[in-house]
Order: sequence, then C-alpha cells, then structure tokens
Amino acid sequence: MKAQRAVAHRPPRVRARTTSIAAFVVLAALIPTTASSAPGTRETDIELPYVCTLPSGPLAATVRITAEFPERAGAGEAFAPSGVTTSVRLPEEAVADLTARGADEVRAATRLEVGVAQGTATAKATWRGGAEPAALPESGPLTLVSKGEVPSVAGRGDGDLTFTAGGLSIDLALDAAGPTATDPAATDPAATGSAAATGAAGPDPGSLTVDCTLAEDAPGQGLLATVPVGEGSSPGPGGSPSPSEGTGESGQSGSPDPEARGGGGDGRADGSPEVLETAPGAAPDRDDVPPCRYDEQTPPTDVSLNAYVTGYANVNKMDGAAYLPPSCLLIEQGLPVDGPPDPEHIIFDTVSWANFHYQGRKQTPPFPSTFLSFDFAPVRTTMVLEQTGPIRIDSRIKLRLSDFTTVTDTYVRAPLVAHVTELEVNGTPLDVGPDCRTETSLTSVDPDPANHPGDHLVLYGRGEQLIGQEATGYLLLSGGTLSGETAIPAFTGCGTADGEDLDRLLTASVSGPGNHIKQVQGQTCAIAAPVFPTPETPGQCTPDLQPYEIPVAER
Repeated sequence: MKAQRAVAHRPPRVRARTTSIAAFVVLAALIPTTASSAPGTRETDIELPYVCTLPSGPLAATVRITAEFPERAGAGEAFAPSGVTTSVRLPEEAVADLTARGADEVRAATRLEVGVAQGTATAKATWRGGAEPAALPESGPLTLVSKGEVPSVAGRGDGDLTFTAGGLSIDLALDAAGPTATDPAATDPAATGSAAATGAAGPDPGSLTVDCTLAEDAPGQGLLATVPVGEGSSPGPGGSPSPSEGTGESGQSGSPDPEARGGGGDGRADGSPEVLETAPGAAPDRDDVPPCRYDEQTPPTDVSLNAYVTGYANVNKMDGAAYLPPSCLLIEQGLPVDGPPDPEHIIFDTVSWANFHYQGRKQTPPFPSTFLSFDFAPVRTTMVLEQTGPIRIDSRIKLRLSDFTTVTDTYVRAPLVAHVTELEVNGTPLDVGPDCRTETSLTSVDPDPANHPGDHLVLYGRGEQLIGQEATGYLLLSGGTLSGETAIPAFTGCGTADGEDLDRLLTASVSGPGNHIKQVQGQTCAIAAPVFPTPETPGQCTPDLQPYEIPVAER
C-alpha cells in the first residue's frame, strides 16, 4: 500500500472503554470456567428436581446448579454470577433412549432459563453452557456437567434481586463412536444453537433436544440466590438465599409496579432488573494470537497504526455463529479534510486504509466453525477471510458548537471472500480442493452505492465524546464495536476433479442474505508515537510495537 503523507498534527488520542468491559453478552461463548471463593461472594449449590421429556416419555431428572454471587451490589451496578455449573443427572431409562438411537457417546449444550426479579418487576436471562463428551454408561444414570459464562444483570433500584431456575433445554449431539478425549469443538465459541460440535469419526445417529421443566415440588420453587441491591436490604440468614419482598428501609418497593411503569408484554417494566446484552469475557493470551507488527515487507510510516480485531459472524441457515479469532489489522491513518458546511457543527472527513496481516498475506488466520446443517447433520469447516482489495475506513467527525460534543460516524468497507480450506460432514472429511471460496466478496447494502460500487462488506460504528470524559462507542484510534449485515454468496471451486462437486452443498447450507456480523477492534498502537504502559497510564503498545490490547469478541 502506498503510504500517505505525514500528518502535521494528530488529533488527541482518546482511549475508549476497553472492549472487555464495554458491554455484556447474552449469548456468551461456551468457555468452561471453574468456581472459586472470592472475597465478597457466596456460593449457591442446590439440587432441583426436573421432569425431562425423552422419546420414551417424561422422566424424572435431577439438576444441580452451582454458582457464585456477590454478597451485595449497588443500584445499577452490573455483575455476572461466576463459576456457573449445571449438572444434569438423567435416569437409566434416558440412557436406554439414547443407546436405542445407536449412540455410544453424547455431547451436550444446556440452556437454563433464569428468572430475575426485584420486587414485582421481572426479567429473564439464559444461562448457556457446554459439556465435554461423555460415554453412555452400560447401566445406571448419565450425568452431564455443563459450564459456561452467563449474562450480567443490574438492579435498577434498592431491593433484593432474586434468581430463580426455570425451564431447561439440553441439546444433545449423539456419536456412534469416537475418542473420549475432549474435542476442541465441544467448547468452540462458535458452537451455538441446537447442539455443541460433534466432529467424531463414524456414522452419526443424529441429535436430540430434551426439554425439561421444574418439578412442582422443587424447594423454594427453584430459588437460586438473593443478592441485596442498594442500601435498603440485607442477605438472608447466614448469607443463604432468601425470598424477598423487594422493600427497603423506607418501606417502598425497590421497583415500581410494572403496570404503573408501562411494562411490556415480556414481563419487563421500566424499573425492572436489566439483563445486559453482552457479558465480560477474558482476552486470549498473547501466545494464542498471531503477531501483529510491521516488518521489512510492510514497513511503517509516520501515520501507521496496528490493532487486533475479533468478533462473530452469524450464519442464518445454520442457526449459529462463526467465531472470528483475533486478527491483525495494519492501518494507514488518513488526513482530515473539511466536510460539508453545517451551521451547528464543524465537520471533518477522513479516509484511512487497512489490510489484514497474517504470515505476510492479507487475510485472517484460519478459524474453525461447527454447525448443525439442516438441523441434524454436524458440519465442521475451517475458513479464512481473504481480501480482494484494500479495506477502506471512512470517518466523519462532527463537533457540535453548542456544547463541543464530538460524534464520529465510521463506515468500514472490506472486500472479503470466504475461503474454505477444510470440510467435515458427519465426521467424514471431504476434499474441498485448494480453491473453494465464495464467488464474490461478502456483500452488504452500501449507504452510498454511487461512490462505493462493487461487492464488499460494510460495517458501521459510532463514537461520542463529551468534554472532560472518555469516549464511548467506536473510534478508529481507540477501537470499539462495529456491526453490519451481509449476504454470503454462492460457493465455487469446491471439490476435486476426481471427487464430488461440493459447490451446491456449501451454497445450500451457508449462502444467503441477512447474516449479522459484530466485530470488536482493540485500541490501536501508533508506531511513530507509541504509548507504553505505566502504573498511571494504560498501555497502547508493547515494547516490540504490537497492539497492547487484545479485544474480546462480543455476540
């Protein structure tokens, strides 16, 4: 890429909220966690009776739920239970149902509906988890231990916040045979929807979703925990869960009557607990991400930036999402020029250019994705996104004259084809050949097609900064969340001359419109003026001029 001329004056670098705490995910990645006893927390460990519907009929099951909750939270303070484990013990009759389908091993993903209440106001959260492969026992019950991160919750006012277990769905992928060691696909963040990944060898007896309801005689009607919120409530005796009326010292309910507040049909009032849309995640270790640095083949200029990007891309036909691992992006920052006249704003436009950088190529690292094609056939692919041209980044900065608030709208236009390098269906590898890819770039509806013709993906982000405060949202320098929607084109070149033509299989399984993409860019490192971490200052660059921040994907 041809370098642009130097910028005489660089706008102040503003560090946005770090992406690991910027928001909270409802559909959190299925990453196993282990419980720990942290100060200011208390553990819930409760067994509840359930009735699960299997092919042979309703059967009694036992569900053990363990988690750690904070001793107390402030009003409006978001927190997520930690160390969440859902252990399901299915009776011997259920095992007989599974073996009758030809299964020797099972992989499970669980979805537990949890009611969250504060006074009379309610909300719902879904706790998702993934289990390691489990061999079916020759006799006796089957226990599935599912672990995962869960959504964060915030109480809107003072009053106890209660968590109550509700319906449970268990998505089972059944394997006829396979290794007992853990397959990475079993906890692949991309494994969402109806079942975790399979990937075992041998014929596949299919998949099964088991729906379970809380038994009528469940202790405490499924109450898991009570967390006091604000100043007006206290934990139950001994810190154990206790029913709550949601009333503070003033004698007034911590949350108003939902009818008085205009609650919606989902049972959530304006003053109800809030289940936040994304949950804090853990950034990958630096050893697990590709290097992101300039080199002799791609030397930096005085306007060069680098950053990691990561995210998820939905595949509508698969009812799931592909996890895009942290990828290196090399950016040449553009010069601001005067925008259109506006009596209420000062406007500047900038055009920057970027390229993915992986082992000297303009592409992402290879990433695996696992889905259930047509709701029953397990499909595992390995793909890369390859550029067919430079990535263009258009930013419009609007400074409002009345209060000097700055709003920045950014459009990222990326011509990217999806290249499939490996394909496995029902545990059987299929040779896709070296040139299996989408016919054209992933395509979005461009808001300015006259000036930006051609096939490309469009992602959008908005950032805002008030005087004296940190920026929020997306800014090129400090990163943030970008999102968009894309159509996946038909596939071509899939298969070999002496093998099966796989174009139609992939096109029927994957291609189509309306696929949502959510990408998170981390804080950039300015190569010409690096900012290294100090006890008082967050770092932007490592000593070898790589991005200091590795962002966390959000669903």
